[in-house]
Amino acid sequence: MVARDAVVLATDRRVTAGYYIAHRRGRKIWRIDDHVAATMSGGVADVQKILEALTLQAMDYKIRTGLPVPVKTLANYASVAMFSSRPYIFIAHMILGGVTEQEGPVLYTIDWYGSVTEERRFASTGSGSPTAFGVLEDGYRDGMSLEDAIKLGIRAVRAAMMHDPASGEGVDVITITPKEGFKEIDTSKYL
Repeated sequence: MVARDAVVLATDRRVTAGYYIAHRRGRKIWRIDDHVAATMSGGVADVQKILEALTLQAMDYKIRTGLPVPVKTLANYASVAMFSSRPYIFIAHMILGGVTEQEGPVLYTIDWYGSVTEERRFASTGSGSPTAFGVLEDGYRDGMSLEDAIKLGIRAVRAAMMHDPASGEGVDVITITPKEGFKEIDTSKYL
């Protein structure tokens, strides 16, 4: 979600393959650069392939220009990569969030067809997203503090874990701010 001068990404840790729990401590947040990260849902290999490409694009941009890549540029690159795979599709759905000096805090969703949507407030993906959306819609406020956004993200993921058997095993949260960049949050103090 977008907070005041920050982006907060929160995920659960359960990785499933249909009804099979494939991993209980999966990482569903991918650090692309100091100022941008993504959440992942869908086919793990497909999502990892796209996110590895985004990471390389961010590194290349920084080497060539000396500046952090705009988040919108990465969202558009992901869109092109996913759209160009047709008639086959990458089974990948991601939320891309970051903060740059020019853009401020921004959030994009990219679906498996390559559609990009800028989200002004919050987004949710994966099997637990219907429950998470309800919590986010109820608790989100424009301009909310970073601390309140962290708490709301944890509450949304925990609600999803209560109602979705494919979600579980704990909550991971990261924040991205202009001052600190990418930062992992110790969620144990919020439980």
